[in-house]
Amino acid sequence: MESVMLAKALAIGIGAIGPGLGIGLIGAKAMEAIGRNPEAVGKILVPMLLIAAFAEAIAIYALVIAFSIK
Repeated sequence: MESVMLAKALAIGIGAIGPGLGIGLIGAKAMEAIGRNPEAVGKILVPMLLIAAFAEAIAIYALVIAFSIK
């Protein structure tokens, strides 16, 4: 039972590292781009949100895998 709980914790923990770093980098680069060219907010915001959603989906996949471990 303890090994199952450890496996679930590792699955979601390791699975959240990549998306967490990715979303941080996406936000940082978007803010840097907006700081350099404030008129481009509309062109930057939508793709940034779309890419962040895709990165977040990977974390959700890790959560699903963690729940499927028996």
